[in-house]
Amino acid sequence: MPSFDIVSEANLVEVRNALDQANKEISNRFDFKGSDARIEQAERELTAFADDDFKLGQVRDVLLAKLAKRSVDVRFLEMGTVQKIGGDKVKQAITVRHGVSSDHAKKIVRLVKDAKIKVQASIQGEAVRVNGAKRDDLQAAIQLVKKEITDVPLSFSNFRD
Repeated sequence: MPSFDIVSEANLVEVRNALDQANKEISNRFDFKGSDARIEQAERELTAFADDDFKLGQVRDVLLAKLAKRSVDVRFLEMGTVQKIGGDKVKQAITVRHGVSSDHAKKIVRLVKDAKIKVQASIQGEAVRVNGAKRDDLQAAIQLVKKEITDVPLSFSNFRD
């Protein structure tokens, strides 16, 4: 029975490359000379450091530009709150999302069921599996999900005949 999975995964290699490029640009920029502006990564957690709120915004802008250049969707990033860490220095936690959240998974399943396409959608952990008898029905389901779900970056993998 043909099937495919709907997943939401960022390419962590490209995230790391964008992070390295952003740190290199920050260290070379004139407006960051003498400041402690940088971005650190720990698995799926990024932390941006800067001297004040304005420079933190500049660090974020550099990171977002580098991610866009490396074809990483910025909707994967979830910005945390800005925290003061002594003196005027600030930091912000940035989380790289992984997997389809349960709310979005339920929304996708409901969307596929309401469309009356001859496929079945089921939640499989952090992915949504769609089964159907015909490839054309599966492709119609892919087009429907692409058109309707725009707030989360989704990819379609594991297509089997």
